[in-house]
Amino acid sequence: MPGFNDILGHEAVKQHFQKAIDAHKISHAYILAGEAGMGRKSLAHAFALTLLCEKGGSQPCMECHACKQVLSDNHPDLIHVTHEKPASIGVDDIREQVTDTIMIRPYSSYYKIYIIDEAEKLTVQAQNALLKTIEEPPSYAVILLLTTNPEAFLPTILSRCVQLKLKPLQDSVIEEYLENVLKMPESDARLCAAFARGNLGKAIKLAGSDDFKRMYEELLYVLKHVKEMNITDLLARIRGWEDEQMDIYECLDFMQVWYRDALMYKVTKDVDLLIFKDEFAAIGEMARQTGYDGFERILQAIDKARVRLQANVNKELAMELMLLVMKEN
Repeated sequence: MPGFNDILGHEAVKQHFQKAIDAHKISHAYILAGEAGMGRKSLAHAFALTLLCEKGGSQPCMECHACKQVLSDNHPDLIHVTHEKPASIGVDDIREQVTDTIMIRPYSSYYKIYIIDEAEKLTVQAQNALLKTIEEPPSYAVILLLTTNPEAFLPTILSRCVQLKLKPLQDSVIEEYLENVLKMPESDARLCAAFARGNLGKAIKLAGSDDFKRMYEELLYVLKHVKEMNITDLLARIRGWEDEQMDIYECLDFMQVWYRDALMYKVTKDVDLLIFKDEFAAIGEMARQTGYDGFERILQAIDKARVRLQANVNKELAMELMLLVMKEN
């Protein structure tokens, strides 16, 4: 479990928490919003660890009895709210674990901290039960709602919580982590960082994923040979992707990065700006063969395919229309 210094990026959120600790102005309810894998849990735990630390500073000491209890997931004043139903957190979960226990004073610390992960799953009844506690909390209570979707909350919940949104990390920060900590080759780190879109957790997952490697090899072959392959063969390969449970949206992301690379090289002639630096020869050839308007049409076709798929248009038709534009340009 990391302290603030161990968390990569998210400086604004870390500073907000540390300033609140230094000023002794801790709010009773926070919403930490961001994609899965971006570090919501790490930040919540660092905040809880620091608040419960016996030294009382803006960094946890990691050595006192309270820190050791938190690090071993054994502190009586840090409560992780759980739920049995995978799709929802019900009113009974909130009553039993929060509202019925919150008036019991902390056992050994000044604060009593509740962390509710996947808080977007709170039912309306559960949110209303929680709202009464947030409106009139005891002085020692701190509730942390971790969510991928703050829009799932009632306006009354949103208005009574401090909202902190996690922002994507820069690709260079993720690349550096993958190279230095996971010892990945530079080209692999660059590719994983590009696909992670600022999400360190996703980058780490991609780095160790055989599925991602398989997708990389398959899509690279198709993109290099799309012009000479006939549409029937291309569609057969796409059906194969489905059989192998490849994520079609990740495939579209991959294609987008590839064509943006080719367009970037056409504009700049700078190999160092490429994500697919190792595929320089194929990228260079595509940049030579395709005009600026052609790249624009292809990138628009990929966007249209994504929109059509989200609108439940026939998958094969959506992909066929996109592939035809790739072949023609």
